[in-house]
Amino acid sequence: MQNSVAIGYLTLRNRVFLAPMAGITNLPMRIIAREGGASLTFTEMVSVNGLTREGRKSFDLLKTTPQDRPIGMQLFGDEPEMLAEAARLVEGYGELIDINMGCPVKKVVGTGAGSALMKDPAKVGRIIRCVRKATALPFTVKIRTGWVCGDDTYLEVGRIAQEEGCDAITLHPRSRAQMFEGKANWAKLAELKSALKIPVIGSGDLFSADDVVRMMRETGCDAVMVARGAMGNPWLFREALALLGGEVPVPPTVAERLAVARRHFELFNEFEGGRVALMEMRKHLAWYSKGLPGAAQFRAAVNRIEHAAELVGAMEEFFDG
Repeated sequence: MQNSVAIGYLTLRNRVFLAPMAGITNLPMRIIAREGGASLTFTEMVSVNGLTREGRKSFDLLKTTPQDRPIGMQLFGDEPEMLAEAARLVEGYGELIDINMGCPVKKVVGTGAGSALMKDPAKVGRIIRCVRKATALPFTVKIRTGWVCGDDTYLEVGRIAQEEGCDAITLHPRSRAQMFEGKANWAKLAELKSALKIPVIGSGDLFSADDVVRMMRETGCDAVMVARGAMGNPWLFREALALLGGEVPVPPTVAERLAVARRHFELFNEFEGGRVALMEMRKHLAWYSKGLPGAAQFRAAVNRIEHAAELVGAMEEFFDG
């Protein structure tokens, strides 16, 4: 299998990316994923309304470091001109622009953004045309199969994206109505890949290294974007890369689990600090401990902790005890 992949003029060293996830893929998690082997990460979704109205919090979501590059900046909105203006505003913050056309949550689709755009391929075309004119950066869109099951627009949207100048397209093969229920239909990824010349990135139900390799082999997709499977499991990236390279994956030791969890907390303290770091790490420890003996009791205890030193002590006792 080919190792690298090109999106526009941007060449990524491998084909395993970390997906954008609102409230999750902040800078500390992205750095942890990079250290695990991810070649590309994305910011959380950034509202074009916030960016164009000079919202400091929106620009804060673009915060990155040299070790977190190249980075994709994911924007969401439904107005072509505003998305184009936002693309111009963020050009200096990263290497790639992605438009979210797949988010299924109510507060996003209620504004006409996210997967609501899958109902209107013509509008998708106008958006891509405007953004493409506004930026020379590599440009991608992330989509679902359609609004409801059976009302598939992904092939039409894919053709429009290619014709209007997108450099790649990511498909999560579920409809908006499915949310995250049921199984992602990887056969639709294979259909999209067969229909297009631009790279197709696969997403959906990637929870292990085996899943990553199987998706690539079954669909022919050019790269994969790992989302929920990376939560508390940054080793998935290195394990997938090992499998893709014909090697035997090495699972994390208990000592490594502790070291990475501590590193994650240190990054939260460095970039966020105080109460925010504590609350964020509580959330991530629920994922780091998943499937381990005593995890439920550990999570309950962690959620009562109010001090950083106490949290580190609890981590050491659980992972190294």
